[in-house]
Amino acid sequence: MQSGKGTAPHSMNMLATFIKPMHPEGRRFVVIFAAITFVLFWIWNVLGWIGVGLTIWCYYFFRDPQRTTPIREGLIVSPADGVVSQIEKAAPPPELGMPDTALTRVSVFMNVFNCHVNRAPVAGEVAALAYRPGKFLNASLDKASEDNERNSLCLQMPDGRQIAVVQIAGLVARRIVCFIEKGAALQTGERFGLIRFGSRLDVYLPEGVAPLVAVGQGMIAGETVLADLKSDEPHRDGRTA
Repeated sequence: MQSGKGTAPHSMNMLATFIKPMHPEGRRFVVIFAAITFVLFWIWNVLGWIGVGLTIWCYYFFRDPQRTTPIREGLIVSPADGVVSQIEKAAPPPELGMPDTALTRVSVFMNVFNCHVNRAPVAGEVAALAYRPGKFLNASLDKASEDNERNSLCLQMPDGRQIAVVQIAGLVARRIVCFIEKGAALQTGERFGLIRFGSRLDVYLPEGVAPLVAVGQGMIAGETVLADLKSDEPHRDGRTA
């Protein structure tokens, strides 16, 4: 009898590894994919099974798993899942009204298999919020920050410093979604938006703050520490093994 103890919790843990909550934004897309799949089965079974695979992918794309956010004062966490594609100096988007000073910009590229729910990198008030239409170039390109459709936020932290976060549409992405408005108070790791089907997030760090991540490093939104306002550690380099 004792051999069965713990079986149910273990099964639930295994199930939770593969089945994640879905963000409400994705429900209608899953319904659309499922309806198309039904039609494809009517045409040809092989096409139907391809549709099943695409429907599962659509659900997986809109997954919204819980995250455990480190909450020590001064920590800046990644706003997106993905890979650090660039770290360079650049001025924040002019529409935010921030000083035209080159800051360290950390870009996190999200492919179509990453979770696309975006989270606040720090706690603060949304001091500015601006949408700008643009192109749909590959989000991994340098010029995507300047040319692509984007939605920009300026978060003012309790100490008065500001940090810019920019949602950038990509080659496949055609819709930037932002859940918050100017004046909103966000907590570190709080969900604030998502981008549909491949994109990028840029974070402009306050002056004098070095990133604690390297190009090519994998990021987890709301969990990976991107920088530390209280640290004087220099910019980290990475090694691919």
